[in-house]
Amino acid sequence: MSRVFRAGWSLIFVLAACAPPVQIVPVTTAPVRPAVRTEAEVTPAAPRVNPYAGIETGRFDSGKMWTFDNPPTAYFGEEYGLDADSAWFARARAAALRFSSYCSASFVSGEGLVMTNHHCARESITEVQEDGENLLKEGFLASTRADERKVKDLYVDKLELIRDVTDEIYAADRKDMPAGARAADRDRRATDLGTKLTREVKAADSTRFVEVVPLYNGARYAAYTFRRYGDVRLVMAPELQLGFFGGDADNFTYPRYNLDMSFFRAYDAAGAPVVPEHFFPWSSAGASVDEAVFVVGNGGSTSRLNTVSQLEYLRDNELPVTVNLLRTRSAVFEQYIAEHPEEVEEFDLENAHFSLQNTLKSLEGQLAGLQSDWLIPRRGAAEEMLKARLAESDSLSKAYRGLFQEITAVQGSKKASIGTAGAFAFFLHPTMGSRILARAMYGYVYTLVRQRGAPPEQRKEIRDEALEIKSFPAGLEKELITLRLQELEKALGKSDASIKRLLAGRTSAEVASAMVDSTVLGDSTAFRKLLDDNYLSSGDATVEPIEVIGPLYFTQSQQLSSFEEREDGLNARLGRARFAVYGHAVAPDATFSPRMSDGVVKGYEVGTTLIPPFTTFFGLYGRYQALGHQKDWALPERWIDRPETMNLDIPLNLVSTNDITGGNSGSPLVNRDLEVVGLIFDSNLEALPNEFVYTDTRARAVSVDSRGIIEALREIYGAAALVEEITRGKSTGTERNAVDG
Repeated sequence: MSRVFRAGWSLIFVLAACAPPVQIVPVTTAPVRPAVRTEAEVTPAAPRVNPYAGIETGRFDSGKMWTFDNPPTAYFGEEYGLDADSAWFARARAAALRFSSYCSASFVSGEGLVMTNHHCARESITEVQEDGENLLKEGFLASTRADERKVKDLYVDKLELIRDVTDEIYAADRKDMPAGARAADRDRRATDLGTKLTREVKAADSTRFVEVVPLYNGARYAAYTFRRYGDVRLVMAPELQLGFFGGDADNFTYPRYNLDMSFFRAYDAAGAPVVPEHFFPWSSAGASVDEAVFVVGNGGSTSRLNTVSQLEYLRDNELPVTVNLLRTRSAVFEQYIAEHPEEVEEFDLENAHFSLQNTLKSLEGQLAGLQSDWLIPRRGAAEEMLKARLAESDSLSKAYRGLFQEITAVQGSKKASIGTAGAFAFFLHPTMGSRILARAMYGYVYTLVRQRGAPPEQRKEIRDEALEIKSFPAGLEKELITLRLQELEKALGKSDASIKRLLAGRTSAEVASAMVDSTVLGDSTAFRKLLDDNYLSSGDATVEPIEVIGPLYFTQSQQLSSFEEREDGLNARLGRARFAVYGHAVAPDATFSPRMSDGVVKGYEVGTTLIPPFTTFFGLYGRYQALGHQKDWALPERWIDRPETMNLDIPLNLVSTNDITGGNSGSPLVNRDLEVVGLIFDSNLEALPNEFVYTDTRARAVSVDSRGIIEALREIYGAAALVEEITRGKSTGTERNAVDG
């Protein structure tokens, strides 16, 4: 199953581990067809007709997110004349960071200074503000090291070692198990191996840990050893108006005028700034048109190894359902925010709405790509090429016979369950769903696992997750619960026994209103007490509805999980087939692990319009003058009253052809000398279909220009000490350099 339907599934694995099973209500869908050998597989067949004959594919359709243990040194030399030896890649790897569990970052000074995006730092910025402060509105700059503010639970990770462990993982494969079960068992072994290796490395250094990362859909496994820095302090952040200039309207667009940056500092266990082995020095000259540039970061996930049948399922079923669900919720948030401005800041509704809109816009772009007349045919042509290569080898042909047909069969089973699956999509998501229903579900599960004698550490994990859920205003809760109940009613039908019990002759809106007005789950303190006592025997207004919804949710989740397990097994076989043919010449899909992506600084054309590769501060002020009366394009006073010495011709943003995806936010953009020339923060709309096929005709990665960062720090924020630290190891050139022409 796609990641969009996985959100909020984690609790099912907890219940599955605790016998006896929960009483569940069956949900009718078509069963997954067992793997059988068809007549076509045991008798010679007529030559296949290639439906995609004549369609061209690209050398890098599968992307350019290269792993550090198999870097494309020959290709870099061929394409860019770059003599990138092992030491070059080692320096790049050592200066790059993962920022918590969701973004990328990098060391940019020899004193532990860390650079990432403002939107990656937004939650941390609000966490460290003191009474009377609004750091998102005002910005922040630490005048001295003593003024830097430690962010609780924030960490950055640096990759130190990679070791291939594929043979260790596959050595214990049981041939008597179905492919899906074998894939799930391999993933469990990978987790266990990571735990074992972590114990070993921590014995020598408590800051190190190991993750075993699946690559090529689990065809390969690598053990990544990281060092974690757990004392991270905020140094500088601009105002939200600059970090997210243009708001959602400008999100995923270009030209852009964003100062989406922030700086932190990592400290060691002794309380001293970290002295990194390597850091990225600053390029004061910046990048030029057609110059080779490289992104070092942690792309989250891509789907470039999917088959045509999997892409068609996403296009025709899963993505339309999900996009519709997000659109309805976005409309609810937008109207509620407009009608209740007094509640926006208290409940952080703007950030919640942005998260929702960001996901929606991304998925709309992916869906548009799948619905285009070129994407699936291009993937189909590549699939036919792979099939032809497999057919050339008797051993490979035999090993992977029937694989594509089996993957297609799973899509049919998933399609049959799409209605109910969609009704539960994002159920436990912190933004997309009701937080009262989420608390009720956690209360339901927590009570059951306590009754079944789950181990203390498991109970604690569930309780901690439950207590992290924050409240939404009552009026918004009524809207969100109404939507969820309406979706369930539509999926199961009015005559369904569970729906009749749930609604009891009332409308969804009436049930939602009564629930919200009577429950104590809207209050975090009351929820904590109820959770620790016994939620299911509490008599709370949510208990009866969740005793209907809970079994439905877990039944559906179990079914989707079974589809996912089977599909994962088939995908692993497909990954092994692809690797047997192409090896490391094809980059693996993104896995939120450190990668390097190559590209060039380059504009593009939209129709007859030429889009330049750079924007400047002139453009920022032009946008403000044209639209500044609207809040998304407003500027803070210090930007309006800018110093006369500020050079408005300095580049602010730039675009390049680098391969990025979610998780790359905060990645440094560096030149061939590994100097910072930019800071990745977004892609354009044309790059959203790159989820499935990497292209560089109009798809672009968007960065803050290194020159714009220095100009803003010096002229607007008066951050002379920070500028001096950043540029201390700078290259030759002039940081006042403007865009030629």
